[in-house]
Amino acid sequence: MKDVQNQTDNRGIDIQKVGIKGLELPLKIQRKEAEDIVIYSIVTVGVSLPAHYKGTHMSRFVEVLNEWREKKILGIDIKGCIEEITKKLNAKSGYLKFEFKYFIDKISPVTGISAPMCYDCFFESILENFGEEDEEYNFYLGVKVPITTLCPCSKEISKYGAHNQRAIVSVKITYPEEEHIWLEDLIHDIEKCSSSELYSLLKREDEKFVTEHAYENPKFVEDILRDVVLLLRKNDIIDSFEVECESIESIHNHSAWAYQSEG
Repeated sequence: MKDVQNQTDNRGIDIQKVGIKGLELPLKIQRKEAEDIVIYSIVTVGVSLPAHYKGTHMSRFVEVLNEWREKKILGIDIKGCIEEITKKLNAKSGYLKFEFKYFIDKISPVTGISAPMCYDCFFESILENFGEEDEEYNFYLGVKVPITTLCPCSKEISKYGAHNQRAIVSVKITYPEEEHIWLEDLIHDIEKCSSSELYSLLKREDEKFVTEHAYENPKFVEDILRDVVLLLRKNDIIDSFEVECESIESIHNHSAWAYQSEG
């Protein structure tokens, strides 16, 4: 049949990324101290398209993803997958991102009851081909960690009580492909930078502990951000990072926000 995508385009515009977005795909990933699991992921994938091609071949993206989705390293062999995609589509660069929910069993601090906590995570990769033996590859690991913040100012100026609220710490890191950072470790370390961790299940004894712990550990978003930055700086594996903390304020109709990137 006629291959319309391979027809010539005369507008002279190279497209940086073209592909598919919102593909729902089961993905087998490794866990640190548990059996591998299959998670639900949403995929964005694209490649560069030279100016002389009318279009790319969308079905080839799904073909490769379906073939590679069980070849796991951190999630799948992401580098091998994007290399195969760019090769199959005769492209010079490629982009691949898996967004997914990741569940970790958390134990309540006093009663010791276990219940799953959900975290938004992603694996992201970018590949640039400069020649037969010359390529640049970057892998990114991302996570959003919900925490509690308690306002130091509110605690200081109030006769009793202090406003507290949920906050979200978003972290995106890069590290060498021969190294490995577990989601469980990254999430756990970020949670320790909070006024208090969050839990899915709290009995009254647990709620008392969490409330009092937050009160004794007040932090601004600036405090959270700086603590997370110091945490990531101490990790010799990490090459670069982005950190964002958004506190969804309980006494304002806006959020408090802080951001830092390094590397």
